[in-house]
Amino acid sequence: MWVVAALILGFLILPTLIVVPLSFSGSDLLEFPPRTLSLRWYQSFFGSATWMLALKTSLILGTLTALVAVPVSLAACIAMNRLGGFRSRVLYTYVLSPSVIPGILLAIGLFFVLAKLKLIGTLTGVLVGHVVLAIPVTTIVMFPAVSRFDWGQVDAARSLGAGWARAIAGILVPQLNFTLLTAALMAFLTSLDEAVISIFVAAGDSATLPKLMFLSLRDQIDPTIAAISTLWTVLVIAVVLLVNARRAT
Repeated sequence: MWVVAALILGFLILPTLIVVPLSFSGSDLLEFPPRTLSLRWYQSFFGSATWMLALKTSLILGTLTALVAVPVSLAACIAMNRLGGFRSRVLYTYVLSPSVIPGILLAIGLFFVLAKLKLIGTLTGVLVGHVVLAIPVTTIVMFPAVSRFDWGQVDAARSLGAGWARAIAGILVPQLNFTLLTAALMAFLTSLDEAVISIFVAAGDSATLPKLMFLSLRDQIDPTIAAISTLWTVLVIAVVLLVNARRAT
């Protein structure tokens, strides 16, 4: 069983591992295995104002997406828990619906909605798209924890005069801090990895790193993409290790 699991794991991560040596190639083309080693493509990435602006935009969008998606998902999870029954299932299906709609259809729909609101090419417009995609992810992370929570504590606080907001902030949130952190990191990664909606909605200063990577591959073969992909992989691994380390403690 362990051998089968190792083979499957190797098959899944092999394409990612091949990109790493490509990023250290001294050739002007994507070359595997590299005949010469160089850091020129990392220097090209960090020395490019265009790539740096896209990186800054992606990091800002990832942070804002987490800050918006987590409270919205927490409110939805609380509502589903308190409603129960059929209404809870309907709300759960509605919240998770963006995760089952093909990305291209979701991007086209968002494009027309945001065009009506004159948000195409703006950071706000891209943020809306990323939040729509992140909410199902954060809801899946938080819903089991909210369901297991002992709501008698909140009811007791309410009976002593605390409002809903105070009871949730003072009792529920502190007990779900790890779950909320995990949900925030997942929302951050969802935003960082998103490309389809950004291609439709982002433009100019709001263009994200995945969008520029896609356009770069379309227009020319630039090994800088391999360097960016390697850095992106390292960032994702660091986030996953952070979550696991936090879980272990």
